Amino acid sequence: MKAVAYRHSLPITDPHSLLDVALPEPVAQGRDLLVKVEAISVNPVDTKIRQRTDPQGADKVLGWDAAGTVVSVGAEVTLFKPGDDVYYAGAIDRSGSNAELQLVDERIVGRKPSTLDFAHAAAMPLTTITAWELLFDRLGVPRGSSGQSGVALIVGGAGGVGSMAIQLARRLTNYTVVATASREDSRAWASGMGAHHVVDHRTDLATAVRTVAPQGVDVVLSLTHTEQHFPALVDLLKPQGRLGLIDDPASPLDIRLMKSKSLSLHWEFMYTRSLHHTADMQAQHRILNEVADLVDAGVLRTTLRENLGAIRADNLRRAHAQLESASTIGKLVLSGF
Repeated sequence: MKAVAYRHSLPITDPHSLLDVALPEPVAQGRDLLVKVEAISVNPVDTKIRQRTDPQGADKVLGWDAAGTVVSVGAEVTLFKPGDDVYYAGAIDRSGSNAELQLVDERIVGRKPSTLDFAHAAAMPLTTITAWELLFDRLGVPRGSSGQSGVALIVGGAGGVGSMAIQLARRLTNYTVVATASREDSRAWASGMGAHHVVDHRTDLATAVRTVAPQGVDVVLSLTHTEQHFPALVDLLKPQGRLGLIDDPASPLDIRLMKSKSLSLHWEFMYTRSLHHTADMQAQHRILNEVADLVDAGVLRTTLRENLGAIRADNLRRAHAQLESASTIGKLVLSGF
């Protein structure tokens, strides 16, 4: 089968940083689905692993977002059958989606939204699961438009996770959504996703947020540069507030600053359930199915921003380069081999 892999950690400007390769076709066993990949999206985790994990000459396939069709199933599969259209983010400890065929555990796979084509569906799984788990599982924001009200601050609202977090918080909760973005086009994107207010995080963040939320915020979803914004986030959080993050802070966070307000800190790592085979691993199947229903009902929408063409090495190098520039809005997608 065709695939795109890397063999050594190289700068993305090097033509050997990602390569077109041919690999054996995998076989489904146990609870695995064998999926024919029709479209993928690219995430920062792809670039981080390519830069930090050197396969020492072996073919390592990246990719943690895909939409496609089930070709065959393992003997223990009960949730899907051949011919089903699916979407998923996969597992970080398995071969990725930058290949014609991929094995994925059925418990982390959802039915593809019927109103989306493969490319638009592939933009959604990783960022949607991350935003959902962070908002509802980690920070405990109550669902329902008539439920408890509050203010949610989303730092980095124009990125992939931010785009979905804004939609989930705006459409499924009674919270006021304040997002941050630094450029005119990214502010317009965050507003279009549903943020009630968008402020510039390049300015004095605490002052900017207090202009629209004078009493502070109840929860923070810190999606980028947490170490840079941490003092301001602590200042903005109300007593007993909750701070959630997904990035890798470049310097240690002084959590002692959180003590006087009894603030809590929450990590979100989308791969935890699949990596540790937790008892609730199938929750990601349920999340993706519920999101598919919400998309088909017109409540949520895809965050696809740009389709870079066929799934091949040169196009994936372009995608990685865009992500490494830290200026991407929404999601980058590739489709077809």
